[in-house]
Amino acid sequence: MTGCRKRGGGSTLNNMKSLSVILFVLLPIITFAEPLNIGTRLEIFADDFLIEKMEGEISQNVHQPKPEDVVFSADATWEGNTSGYYTLFRDDDLIRMIYRGWAHQPQPPVKARHREFTCYAESKDGLNFTKPKLGLVEWEGSKENNIILDDKSAHNFAAFKDENPDCPPEARYKGIGGEKKEGGLFVYQSPDAIHWTKMAEKAVISDGAFDSQNLAFWDSNAKIYRAYYRIFSKGGTDGGEWKPKGVRAIRTSTSKDYIKWEKGTDLTYAEGTPEQQLYTNAVQTYYRAPHILVGFPTRYLPDEGQRVEPVFMMSRDGVKFTRYNDPVVPESAPADRAGNRSNYMTWGLFPLPGKPDEMTVYATEAYYGPVPGRVRRFTYRLDGFVSLQAGEKGGSVLTKSLQIAGKELTVNCQVQKGGSLRVELQDADGNALAGFASADCDPFTGDATSAKISWGGKSDLSSLKGKAVRVKYFLSKGDLYSMQFR
Repeated sequence: MTGCRKRGGGSTLNNMKSLSVILFVLLPIITFAEPLNIGTRLEIFADDFLIEKMEGEISQNVHQPKPEDVVFSADATWEGNTSGYYTLFRDDDLIRMIYRGWAHQPQPPVKARHREFTCYAESKDGLNFTKPKLGLVEWEGSKENNIILDDKSAHNFAAFKDENPDCPPEARYKGIGGEKKEGGLFVYQSPDAIHWTKMAEKAVISDGAFDSQNLAFWDSNAKIYRAYYRIFSKGGTDGGEWKPKGVRAIRTSTSKDYIKWEKGTDLTYAEGTPEQQLYTNAVQTYYRAPHILVGFPTRYLPDEGQRVEPVFMMSRDGVKFTRYNDPVVPESAPADRAGNRSNYMTWGLFPLPGKPDEMTVYATEAYYGPVPGRVRRFTYRLDGFVSLQAGEKGGSVLTKSLQIAGKELTVNCQVQKGGSLRVELQDADGNALAGFASADCDPFTGDATSAKISWGGKSDLSSLKGKAVRVKYFLSKGDLYSMQFR
């Protein structure tokens, strides 16, 4: 009898196994995406990382910074109308500027008036720059000038303050520069951003073209050094598409010690991005969200009188970028930007003292012209690169599943008269959480860079901490720039 029960039990087990196989084949496989753990970091809406779905009259819109006053003129005799490749960065109570001093005869035949120099200027407010007399390099019988380097890297030397906590004091400032005919890019160090020495005698990066501005910096989020530099495409197919030979493009490399660099990787772009010639990339970490890289590459238009214009792009891994097609500084911005090479963004993005709700960038003008080259200040709204922009009819944006980490939700939003922003928190099935429906939300109107969202007068999200929610924004006549669980 025991044996019969075993056989009977075995037969039932086999039948159950067969039923399981049938069910496995017939039923769809359901998978649930892990919620994005964004913690308490700031997130901008310049890519589709957070976005699950957009409906109605709403879209991503790239913004142009507002032109302000000219802050610098390369009018010294060792500078001139082809001065350029400006680096600007905040350093405690100073804003440092490092750039190329150079001049050309503006009328044909175009030829250099003097050799290239690397120069230094500084400012307390970012509005007025001075050129200290450093006494380092002789020019026309005098060392009373702001020249800091007189070597082959003066063509495109770029510098930064190294925030790597393991960086020794003598290398607190680092630079990179050079040309292909000199073997590639060389690296430099300085204790004060003024006195520079080479860190290695040979070029550390040699797989590129290197004309124009190339740069490197410390990525505090990834804890590596990143370099972005110019290349010329060798032609051929890439992802099934033909790329012509000699097209300007951007390559990146990484390093742990700033001396030994990994093999370079060409930048890629989101699907549907037009193929264009790009260089002078101005890539940097976004100071308000260090996990995000932003850049202002120059688009070169050889079929339109060799015009150049900067565009905006962003990345989360340093290789694949979301790039927008509209210029951020058009030729119509004042003044002298039309024509050959007269419209570059400098490398630098930061707030100025006393101006916490705006970001400053700079761009060049009057290149190859009859007057000295100039640098003009431009201002962005805080986080104001790209917004979710809604018209009068309004629309909605649903985020992917997010893990709640903070105690409140804040947004950077600007709403026009007659418009509003309402927010709903949903579960994985799209159901509004009790007390957090859009009908419960206190509508936001007006303009704020850090507006606290509330429901029935309450903003505390402590009860949701650690849970996965979807955020749905209902916006009309307004722009939503960023969000943060704080």
